[in-house]
Amino acid sequence: MPGTRKLGRTSDHRTAMLRAMVTFLLESGKIETTVTRAKEVVAMTEKYITLAKDNNLANYRQALSFITKEAVAKKLFEEIAPAYASKNGGYCRITKTGPRRGDAAEMAIIELVK
Repeated sequence: MPGTRKLGRTSDHRTAMLRAMVTFLLESGKIETTVTRAKEVVAMTEKYITLAKDNNLANYRQALSFITKEAVAKKLFEEIAPAYASKNGGYCRITKTGPRRGDAAEMAIIELVK
């Protein structure tokens, strides 16, 4: 079935969660979450890094509409995107870390590739 994963949440909750996770990943460079969430977060993060490679006002405003912190959006356009200028995709890496204690959900670490 094509499209986004629902992640067991309503569309508003899912959007808010993805916005927060993408913002935190761009801010810190590394987060730990479940594998299913990681795949969605990587897809969104790569979309915004690609958007930021073409540095103009329209793209900046579009990124600001999704990223929750203005400082992170500024960092995306001034530091992160220029570092990937010669690369076409593959900006993030997912590393599986094994099951989580408690509910045995498959966990993963997402990090920006240097």
